[in-house]
Amino acid sequence: MQKVRPKKFLGQHFLTDLSIARRIADTVDACPNVPILEVGPGMGVMTQFLTGKNRELKVVEIDFESVRYLRDHFPALEEGIIEDDFLTMRLDRTFEGRQFVLTGNYPYNISSQIFFKMLEYKDFIPCTTGMVQKEVAERIAARPGTKAYGILSVLIQAWYDVEYLFTVEPGVFNPPPKVRSAVIRLTRNKVSDLGCDESLLRRVVKTTFNQRRKTLRNNLRPLLSDLGIEAADMLSDAFFNQRPEQLSVQDFVALTKRLEGMR
Repeated sequence: MQKVRPKKFLGQHFLTDLSIARRIADTVDACPNVPILEVGPGMGVMTQFLTGKNRELKVVEIDFESVRYLRDHFPALEEGIIEDDFLTMRLDRTFEGRQFVLTGNYPYNISSQIFFKMLEYKDFIPCTTGMVQKEVAERIAARPGTKAYGILSVLIQAWYDVEYLFTVEPGVFNPPPKVRSAVIRLTRNKVSDLGCDESLLRRVVKTTFNQRRKTLRNNLRPLLSDLGIEAADMLSDAFFNQRPEQLSVQDFVALTKRLEGMR
């Protein structure tokens, strides 16, 4: 069978370097003894190394050409090939309610959405590894006070420890992307409860970073009004002179608790 044609609308950039594919596949070894779910396997360049892990493996692929290729070339994986859109899947049902490692050479056009999906099912995903655009990896791993620090940084680091593992150059893909890539690993931390309303935390983080050059005082006024909180006295606090990138994850949690107490 012919090779699969990369499709721009699916954000496909097929990895062609086998040594890098093996290195990415090996990142799942840090979280042993649980099944593996690979997102966007394409022609199975990583899959071939994941099958050697002697662990239960499933792959989810939305591209019908890739699914057909996988079925032809990985017949032993037939029952583990899921033809579906990862972003709409019920991940708690993927391995009958068991935990699993999430990995893949993630489609670049939905990489951020994949991580937000991961957060929805964080109790089922103790470890996530894989390759994304370098810029996205840097945002996920960024520390407070840096330009890359933002929504993804805060919401992911609240629940996961982040490792930026290595950078990958464009020339090892077909077609080569216009950006560099990076491989990361996220491992669930020991936090089981942030002690605040998680949906409100997400609103606070997203609201403040939507206009990151403004101070918290200016960013939060509309949200406080929406929550029915009298803004005048609260926003007089010098704490609100800061910009969102100056706040740690713990600061955002504390701010959310403070807002909860005033509703």
